[in-house]
Amino acid sequence: MVGRTPEEPGDGSSISDEALQAFLRDSESGAAAPKEPSARARMVTERLRQQDARGETPAAWRATPDAAARGPRRRKKIWSALGVAAAIAVVVVALKPSLLPGDPLGQGEPEASASPLPAETAAPTGAPGQEPDQIPTLDRPFAGSPALRWADGEAGIVVPAAKAVGGASKDRVAQALQLTSKLLIGANLDPKTLRGERPTAALSVLDPKQPGLLDDMNTSLRSPSEGDDPLKMFSRFDPDEIRIVGDVVKTRGRMTFEKGEFAGVRVHADYTFVYPVAQAGGSNEVTRTIVRRVLDVELSDPAHYNITAGRLVVVKYDQEIGNSACEVYDGFLHPHFKSADPTGPEPTGPTTDPYDRSTDLGQDSSEDCGIVSRV
Repeated sequence: MVGRTPEEPGDGSSISDEALQAFLRDSESGAAAPKEPSARARMVTERLRQQDARGETPAAWRATPDAAARGPRRRKKIWSALGVAAAIAVVVVALKPSLLPGDPLGQGEPEASASPLPAETAAPTGAPGQEPDQIPTLDRPFAGSPALRWADGEAGIVVPAAKAVGGASKDRVAQALQLTSKLLIGANLDPKTLRGERPTAALSVLDPKQPGLLDDMNTSLRSPSEGDDPLKMFSRFDPDEIRIVGDVVKTRGRMTFEKGEFAGVRVHADYTFVYPVAQAGGSNEVTRTIVRRVLDVELSDPAHYNITAGRLVVVKYDQEIGNSACEVYDGFLHPHFKSADPTGPEPTGPTTDPYDRSTDLGQDSSEDCGIVSRV
């Protein structure tokens, strides 16, 4: 390996420092040397050979050990940089193990990082796609669930912009939408309701003058039975048996409105709620119960009908419950856990996807308690 020393004249006949450094780098990296030197390279080599024969070549260019010494120093510098990079990588992986290829620790991407879905404005065309097969945990209760990207709780109940419809003013429509939202929240998201307590907030928006409604609901809450089942309207768990994991219930659905039949506005609501739960008493096993509710309510004109101003009349309501014991009518949802014996009789109905919001409730329905394809 040769090069020009500072004492050599810059006559253009020698290899530049930059070219020499490039050649040294190629040599140290194992790059193959040219099979046939250029004419200029042969000329420079011959001139340096003659200088060396006369004792004129500086020792620094003549001594091979010096080049060998530069190699290890360069390699040491590279390995030092790699050592720093490795240390940084260790710290990053410790903070976020999911960055390892294949996620060998099985932790996956943190749930908070999942990009939320836009609000639902129309019925989807099909069921959500399959998610990675992941086991839900206390820290990641929605792992492996399409609901991971759904809105949290009340944020998923999006009230559409109000406008006058039929004989109902814009303000009356807005009031009807807000009351419907309050009913959904009180019946399905209120922590007191979920703990099996009286759903006071939900009941407060219902018209006490509607024949039989509040009486039937009070009966179902006081003495639940197959005919008077509070689960038809409210999501409730027995706190002695079940605890909600974390403070988030996932919600997805939509709300629409139209001219009502009783000089008012009718609101149609279709929402699915996903409850992550564990057994009371400290169990770490997590599962999910999925409840879809569809209801039509109306805010009528008290000037024309014997109703209570500012209260909703329930026109109809329906529900579909996934992962709860069949034929158990004690007023509570009873999720099934893999580690526990099932409650109630063996399901005999069809298999359905509780996350599928593309079909109407009652479509392809069966009186038999069915099986869910996923939770």
